[in-house]
Amino acid sequence: MSRSSSPKAMLSRLPGWESAEWTPLHGGLSNRTWLLEQEGHRAVLKMDAEPREPPLNTREQEAIIQTAAAKAGLANRVLYAADGLYLTDYVDGEVWSAESFTDIGKLEPLADVLRRVHALPRTGREFRASSAARRYADGIDFDGALVARCLEIIEGSGAPRRACLCHNDLVAENILATPAISLLDWEYACDNDPLFDLATVVEHHNLDESLAAHLLDAYFDGDGESQIKALREQQRLYCALLWLWLAARAETTECELGQAAQRLATSCS
Repeated sequence: MSRSSSPKAMLSRLPGWESAEWTPLHGGLSNRTWLLEQEGHRAVLKMDAEPREPPLNTREQEAIIQTAAAKAGLANRVLYAADGLYLTDYVDGEVWSAESFTDIGKLEPLADVLRRVHALPRTGREFRASSAARRYADGIDFDGALVARCLEIIEGSGAPRRACLCHNDLVAENILATPAISLLDWEYACDNDPLFDLATVVEHHNLDESLAAHLLDAYFDGDGESQIKALREQQRLYCALLWLWLAARAETTECELGQAAQRLATSCS
């Protein structure tokens, strides 16, 4: 497949969508995205700009995982996945923002969704933080001391104490309320420590101790306090991975990188 092909040329590959109208969508980092509309049905088409490599799933792997989640009411239905194309149902709803996590009333249903995700069948593909970290580090030619510190944190994190299917990218933009909560973009989903998903929620959205404790209690049926130490370990792992990922991207601003470095320093204190 030509990675420069237009969506119009790609429609011939999508059974039932050959004459669809398409509108560009914005916000994707690793692929180009369009909204397709045909006979009252809407779908989202992603076209990969480059071949996909770990830690990303192949589109076929992602489709298997997302299909299982969709059957459980936790994701949108996958319509097509092959040759760098990924087509899913478009569902109207409210995408979460950072402010959504400050509403205690939203944390309990989110915790329930995470428990349901973590109860889905395992994928057989383990989350290899060290491999991802080394891949990111190979593309960084500055701040060697901080790169080394991140690698030390990640390589010292060890294997998950309990592995299960995790989303692994639980940022606000991947949470959709319809009003029931479902999750978008299963590109990184694989078997991991369930606390990594909770740590991503807490760390990425700067939840204070009270909100983090409420999320833990909701997830662990009131026994969140016993998981605080383990959560903080996963927060530190997330911060180290985040800094390396940002540092390896040419699009990252100095401000974003500085904020990530501060977040890492705080998680290590």
